[in-house]
Amino acid sequence: MPSFDIVSEVNQHELGNAVDQTSREIDNRFDFKGSDAKVEQEDKTLVLSAQNEFQIGQMKDILYQRISKRGIDVLCLKEEAVETSGMRVRQRIVVRQGIDKELAKDIVKRVKEAKLKVQAAVQEEQVRVTGKKRDDLQEAIGLLRAADLGMPLQFTNFRD
Repeated sequence: MPSFDIVSEVNQHELGNAVDQTSREIDNRFDFKGSDAKVEQEDKTLVLSAQNEFQIGQMKDILYQRISKRGIDVLCLKEEAVETSGMRVRQRIVVRQGIDKELAKDIVKRVKEAKLKVQAAVQEEQVRVTGKKRDDLQEAIGLLRAADLGMPLQFTNFRD
């Protein structure tokens, strides 16, 4: 029986490359000379630290450009509030991966409401869609690509 999986993953290697490129550009830019501004990657978060909020904004622009050029969707990034401590300003950006339960339920609901001849089932941090015909599965993919779910989705493990 044909099936495919719906996942939301970020290529960690490409993310690391984007962070490295951002750090190099910040080191070379004239407006950041002597400011000790930096971008660090900690597990599933990115930490931007600088002297003021304006520099954080500049760093985010550079980071988002590098991330999008590397083929990573910026919808997977969730910005937290800017923290001020003494003479430093920090901002954490969480890299969201996996499909949470609420989004998985929404995906299953959308597939069922479309009255396609497929079944969707939640499996931990992914959703598996099965059907009898390949065309029905491709219709489901088209339906979910057109939907604005607020999270980038990838369709993997397509089996005939």
